[in-house]
Amino acid sequence: MADLRNYNARAAAAGTRADAAIDEGLRAYMIKVYNLMALGLAITGLAALGTVSLATTSDPSAAVATLGNGNMLTQFGTVIYGSPLRWLIMLAPLGFVFFLSFRVHKMSVSAAQTTFWAFAALMGISLSSIFLVYTTASIVQTFFITAASFGALSLWGYTTKRDLSGMGSFLFMGLIGLIIAMVVNIFLASPALQFAISGIGVLIFAGLTAYDTQQIKEMYFEGDGTAVAGRKAIMGALRLYLDFINLFMFLLQFLGNRE
Repeated sequence: MADLRNYNARAAAAGTRADAAIDEGLRAYMIKVYNLMALGLAITGLAALGTVSLATTSDPSAAVATLGNGNMLTQFGTVIYGSPLRWLIMLAPLGFVFFLSFRVHKMSVSAAQTTFWAFAALMGISLSSIFLVYTTASIVQTFFITAASFGALSLWGYTTKRDLSGMGSFLFMGLIGLIIAMVVNIFLASPALQFAISGIGVLIFAGLTAYDTQQIKEMYFEGDGTAVAGRKAIMGALRLYLDFINLFMFLLQFLGNRE
């Protein structure tokens, strides 16, 4: 009887140590995901600021063109904002997302990470035009509101015991409908439809933030090798990065003060 009690005690202790090891590995994995996402956002911000500083000027003698809101563009600014190159700049980040999604399993961790950094930089160049539309103060304010909202939603997605997989298909269908509405509104230019798109977009990406966080958490497997775990972390960071950027852009349409 004593041997049985000792065996049960040893088994319980071994199970506790195993659970502790899994929890420690999961925490390290999620921290890596968040660090990669945060660094990607930092690269995007720096690229956006660098691009807009090169594209605009306060010196009339150096200006090549003037926008309706008074912003003066340099030669570089007219190329990236006023030439057909702007379409390449807008679509290039999307190409990087597809490339990384389909090729990440065949890439080394360093190559996948470099691709993610390049994507983040291109996204920064693409988003730099918001500084020509909205005031810097409102962009900064919206960024911190987005960060606080994202943090709360992601924390809930990580800690909740509720299975969020059921809302994934619903959110995906909503996202498809949102994209269609955005394409239609390019031709309609309806302020009312744009307002509705912004509101629905905030709700969809708020839900996706919690859903993706839970999915990324469940992707963790203690037995993964270093390369597999590294690729999973990069793809997790990409998903959360896209959630953050889209949530920020839709909130900016609500909260941003235009120039």
